[in-house]
Amino acid sequence: MGFKQGIKAWALQTRLENYFFTGPAQKKANLLLKLLKAVISYQVFLALLLPLLAGSNPVSQDPLPTDCSDIYANEQKVSGVYTIYPTGDTPVQVYCDMGSEGSLPQDGKWTVFQRRMDGSVNFYRPWEQYKKGFGNKYGEYWLGLENLYQLTLKRKYELKVDLQDFAGGKAYARYTTFSVESEVNGYKLHVSGFINGGAGDALQGHSGMKFSTFDKDQDTWKDNCAKSYLGAFWYGTCHHANPNGIYLWGKDPTLFAIGNVWNQWKDYDYGLKFISMKIRPVCENL
Repeated sequence: MGFKQGIKAWALQTRLENYFFTGPAQKKANLLLKLLKAVISYQVFLALLLPLLAGSNPVSQDPLPTDCSDIYANEQKVSGVYTIYPTGDTPVQVYCDMGSEGSLPQDGKWTVFQRRMDGSVNFYRPWEQYKKGFGNKYGEYWLGLENLYQLTLKRKYELKVDLQDFAGGKAYARYTTFSVESEVNGYKLHVSGFINGGAGDALQGHSGMKFSTFDKDQDTWKDNCAKSYLGAFWYGTCHHANPNGIYLWGKDPTLFAIGNVWNQWKDYDYGLKFISMKIRPVCENL
């Protein structure tokens, strides 16, 4: 190699070294090295963290309350409006009777599905509204047949019906079993095990009946009970009780059986001041 060739070789080597170690290629190499280190660090992080996550217990969450007894069990023991989940995921507001005034503390946990108190809500309504529910949970309302079905599908329930007249008299009827079938089966009622609290039994005669409204007649009478008696209920041919009838202000012989009556207590011509129908599970120590 001659002198000139040696100079050229040295110059080429110098340019190559400058390109790879101080030029753009070196900058790219440094960037790739940093990225490689970051990837390795992330892999090490995952390798250390994943076993810890796999061995840890998930954060536990309290199950959503199905009815008012679940709310009571969570130390919510004041009567009022709460949110329950009869179907498991859809919220429904309801009035929870956690113990009527003057009653024992354990006489609570009731899920109220029907209530009349002042005539502020019209109960002469079509099928779809009785299916879904209507009214004001702080006052008069109907919880909904589908909600009743979903509730009684999951647990065994008892029923209590509280009654009050316009003179301040009070009575109740209690039943040890209560359930409602699906819409396909007409939301058929099953109730038994009557316990008398002064009101008399006006309901067991309705057991086995499908629910009827003025636009969906499922009773066993030749005519439409709901239309004839201006209500909606588990009518047969037709009724001993009409809790969803027209709100009347006490006794009126001219308005026979169309009011919110409980025949075995005040006869067919006395509209009650207050009616409350409520359920709670029986498979627990109360």
